[in-house]
Amino acid sequence: MSSCENAFVDQIHLSEVVGTHDPDDRHLDSEMLLNLLQATNFCFITDNVLDANPDEIAISDIDFTGSKEPISLIIYKISSEILVQCFEDENLHRKTLFLLETLSHYKWDAKAVLALASFTRIFGLFQLVSQKQSDNALAVSLANVKRLPMAMTSKLKPKFKALNLLVNTMVKLTKYIIRFEGILMHHELVDDNKDMDITKSMIYTATNPNRTVITTWGIYSLGTKLNSLCQELGEYVDKCQGQIETRLYDKLLHMFKENKDDNQLALRTLFASQNKFPFKNASSGEKCGIEELRNKVVILLISKPELFPMDKMFFLLQQTCYHPNHTDTEEHYAIIWVPIQSSREWTHADKATFELVSNSLPWFSIRTPWSLNSTIINYIKHEWDFGNDPIMVVLDENSVVTNSDAMDMVWIWGPTAFPFSASRENELWGEANWDLHLIINGISALSSHWVEEGQNLCIFGSDNLEWIREINATIKKINSVGIQLEVVYVGCKNPSEKNVRTIIDIIDQEKLCSSLTLNKVNLFWFRLETIKKSIDRQDPISARFYKIAAEVSELLELNSNESWAVIGGGSSTDVIKIDQEKMKEFIDLFPLWSKNVAKMGLVGGIRSAFEAQNFSDEKYCHHNEMIPFEEGLIEDTMVCGSCKRHVDKFVLYKCDE
Repeated sequence: MSSCENAFVDQIHLSEVVGTHDPDDRHLDSEMLLNLLQATNFCFITDNVLDANPDEIAISDIDFTGSKEPISLIIYKISSEILVQCFEDENLHRKTLFLLETLSHYKWDAKAVLALASFTRIFGLFQLVSQKQSDNALAVSLANVKRLPMAMTSKLKPKFKALNLLVNTMVKLTKYIIRFEGILMHHELVDDNKDMDITKSMIYTATNPNRTVITTWGIYSLGTKLNSLCQELGEYVDKCQGQIETRLYDKLLHMFKENKDDNQLALRTLFASQNKFPFKNASSGEKCGIEELRNKVVILLISKPELFPMDKMFFLLQQTCYHPNHTDTEEHYAIIWVPIQSSREWTHADKATFELVSNSLPWFSIRTPWSLNSTIINYIKHEWDFGNDPIMVVLDENSVVTNSDAMDMVWIWGPTAFPFSASRENELWGEANWDLHLIINGISALSSHWVEEGQNLCIFGSDNLEWIREINATIKKINSVGIQLEVVYVGCKNPSEKNVRTIIDIIDQEKLCSSLTLNKVNLFWFRLETIKKSIDRQDPISARFYKIAAEVSELLELNSNESWAVIGGGSSTDVIKIDQEKMKEFIDLFPLWSKNVAKMGLVGGIRSAFEAQNFSDEKYCHHNEMIPFEEGLIEDTMVCGSCKRHVDKFVLYKCDE
């Protein structure tokens, strides 16, 4: 037969191969199945580039949908068919087409890996028996049953060596086919469709693994031909992938700025190019697809595999899933954890850490973060400014980025910050006040309860034990005259852990007052730092905003040896800060301001006493003020607007004539 005739016949055969391809909605995670094959057949598959570990993979973990039969049964049936076909005299091409018909409803990558798995099931058993029969009675028995030679003869050794090389070439081919299937969704980014067509044609040729495994004894010429095809296919796949990744970055730049009908395309581009179920939901234990995120605000929690220390992890959970307001918004947004390793390689330890953490979180997680496209990782690092610290990138229902980092919002307000956009953050600061609710809410259940109940609360910080005893003695005096004031010790910024722990223990032993635990102390100061960071990103909004910024900065600038206290009532904006120097004055003036509490409130009474003290006894105040009478408006006790002391009340009658 001439070369032209051969080419014509090959073209007909290729058309018949393509004609068997009729994919439906069946989906197989080909890469994970190939990893499992490599891990379990390491005795003869040496191309373990994917670094598979048999302890990390179970066949039940492999995504396989759209089929009523499990993977193991399908592989068993195909391997049995291969054995049957090997002993029949029918035309080799017809045998190949028959097996391809069996795999007709799968994508090309699934065809290749299922055929390879079916063959390695046969060949792997033979290899195992051959290697073990010299010292294993069961292997000897199996060898007898299957009529295997007791020893590898010089005639067989070269054939099996060539067969091992052929299997490894098939593994490489399958990897290229899997890679190509993964980039098909971005095919429009390739310069020349001719490259894609050539690559597809080569895959059609390469996806005759059935022909390969049926002709196992014609391996010498077949191995050379397949290896040549593998190299050429690899070059074309690399070329297509290079062009796609170059243009994928530009595609991403526009994708998150343009309004679309939904978020599906953007999420599929980021996470689901090769995997129909890229997420897992630890709370339900189920694999999830991007369809579950349709019409939701999506928060991408991007971090290193370790995520957070345990205390911050619990605080984040408290501010999201376990927040009282969570039930009002939980159906409208979803958090997806996207761990990114500093280096490109994920070690077994990294993967183990990821599995441990992701299985403990109530959010969605990427199932195989080590499979993220390198271009997407670079985009996240450069465009979303991901470095060492975790960030929360917010995509609205149409996949537009509305906040490049909502982490501080979540720390401060929890679900109240929904939909977590930058404009919502600005809006929240426009509504915020400098009060105890902002300062300490959420840090401890007890202090949060007192704030919500509107009770008078004093939070204080110091590393001076004598000062702590002194202020608590004063608080007990205050409580003894019927003025209710709760007290909470919050430590100090950047404390010596040993020193603060000692103080907390002494406060507890002497029953001085309530105290935050050491972890809660750290969270309190972390909350203040978070408030400062969030404020610094905002444009000045109002006088209240300036006051919050100034008060937070003042607290954060205190040295650990400086003592202070903040007193307020619930969400009241009437808050007073007392430093170490004013504390003695606060104590000395107790007889004066305690009388004013009933009329002016605790903070009002303290403030009036402080301000009145600024005027000496010899100094007279000549301030007077006429207030028109209105029923219920004039209080029995009035304070001078100038000297802050009590004023005498006179009645003035004025003739209107």
